[in-house]
Amino acid sequence: MLAAGAGRRMGRPKALVEGWLAHAIGSVAACDRVVVVLGAAADEARQLLADTDVTAGPPEVVVAHDWDTGMSASLRAGLTALTDETRCLLTLVDLPDVGPDVIQRVLARPDTSSVLARATYDGVPGHPVLLGRDHWDGVLAGATGDRGARDYLRAHRPEFIECGDLATGRDVDRPDDPQANPSPTSR
Repeated sequence: MLAAGAGRRMGRPKALVEGWLAHAIGSVAACDRVVVVLGAAADEARQLLADTDVTAGPPEVVVAHDWDTGMSASLRAGLTALTDETRCLLTLVDLPDVGPDVIQRVLARPDTSSVLARATYDGVPGHPVLLGRDHWDGVLAGATGDRGARDYLRAHRPEFIECGDLATGRDVDRPDDPQANPSPTSR
């Protein structure tokens, strides 16, 4: 889970928005291992995590010390923290209406190192993204600045998994966004 940015348009790091970390962690409870990548305000976000009641146990925390160079730093930190995994589900902390139902639908793809799948919302690609290990080097090679896996995904055509019946999948960038509420909304 990428949660390292400063959230400049939000006015604070999105990892510090009340309820977002807890919601995002609850959403990925079906995952065998949860790694949260922090950066801006990492100590405060880590404290929020420590104070969050999660049934699956606390997630692992990785700090992207170069978080201010862009999203690619978070992606690199998260992927390089994984060692034995065959695949990785990438998601973001600022998706307040993406819940466990979306995560489980995407995770239903085969547990193989070649899997490449992406949630779509009414046909629009979004997160989460399911990356098999075979794709990690290619993703990391193209990840620079604020360019994460986007170019790799365009070139390698993931399986699209429609989730528009479950959520909007919109990331929230501003505090006045109607979806800034941390609890899931119904469609």
